[in-house]
Amino acid sequence: MSVKDVAEYILRSCGEMTAMKLQKLVYYAQAWSLVWDERPLFDERIEAWANGPVCRSLYAAHRQQFIVRPATLKAEEPELDDRARNTIKAVTEFYNKQSAQWLSDLTHLEEPWKKARERAGAGAGDACEEEITLSDMHEYYSGLQATNAPL
Repeated sequence: MSVKDVAEYILRSCGEMTAMKLQKLVYYAQAWSLVWDERPLFDERIEAWANGPVCRSLYAAHRQQFIVRPATLKAEEPELDDRARNTIKAVTEFYNKQSAQWLSDLTHLEEPWKKARERAGAGAGDACEEEITLSDMHEYYSGLQATNAPL
């Protein structure tokens, strides 16, 4: 599975959306897959950019597009197994009702993004390419699940 498979599945399930919102939904799909399925959905790294988590390879695929539409990233059907589809569905049912800015603001409150920015010494608004590690994501979101958070 690739990040493009995950993003394309989100677009086909939810319809067109801003590039920023798509990036955040991909991030949360990866995070919750680590917790629920105990595996990453894709191998591409996620970085702690100023506006929240961004997968650079996905960004390259939708660069200069404010709105990303279904079938933009992959013409063919996304290659995802049932576990991946179920995880993405649960994530989008919870997070998709929020705006892109709300999702970005949420990531800024959460430890994985903050830790990556701290490791890089990045201040508010600074460019940053530091990876948000899978281990930081798993640790943080597992803790949320343990406290009966919404997901």
